[in-house]
Amino acid sequence: MPLTREQIAARAAKELKDGFYVNLGIGIPTLVANYVPKGIDVILQSENGMLGIGPYPTEKEIDPDLINAGKETVTELKGTAYFSSADSFAMIRGGHIDAAILGAMEVSEKGDIANWTIPGKVLKGMGGAMDLVSGAKKVIVAMEQVARDGSKKVLKECRLPLTGKKCVNMIVSELAVIDVTPQGLVLREVAPGVTPEDVQKVTEPTLKISPELRTIRV
Repeated sequence: MPLTREQIAARAAKELKDGFYVNLGIGIPTLVANYVPKGIDVILQSENGMLGIGPYPTEKEIDPDLINAGKETVTELKGTAYFSSADSFAMIRGGHIDAAILGAMEVSEKGDIANWTIPGKVLKGMGGAMDLVSGAKKVIVAMEQVARDGSKKVLKECRLPLTGKKCVNMIVSELAVIDVTPQGLVLREVAPGVTPEDVQKVTEPTLKISPELRTIRV
């Protein structure tokens, strides 16, 4: 059975290590804040100038002045710091972010990512995605593997304008966990009830099956 958006976020959160500084993108990645494993301490960073983001607020906790880069309300933790956008991007460009968990519209077998625009659509700009994919030490894409129109999103070559080249390390989708390696895409985990053949049907490149293939646990 395919994972829900929340389960995708929960599986991506398992990649976080104690002491990590982490940036969460818009969409499924923002849900990761609710699933940080117990016993580890990670610090969530937002491009709009916040270090120490907590889980989504309850209705009583909502503060309209506390928002992330996606304009969603968030909570703060003890020790949360606020700073300018310039300082925020200095952290990102300086290589101080251990992991970036981002959404994507397309990912190639080489680890290229397209996640900022669709030709013909109006948008304000690329935002921080370009800096994150080049500055973060590890880039994890958390997304649904099949688009709403049924098209494949893991491709041999991205068709949309690129955000970055050869920068994605891992894909976590509703069907699978896939590692991006110099030798190609390696299928590491599958959702409960999903077979490698199911994943291959919605993946354009040929997947290599890990000898240690296992079922995703969240």
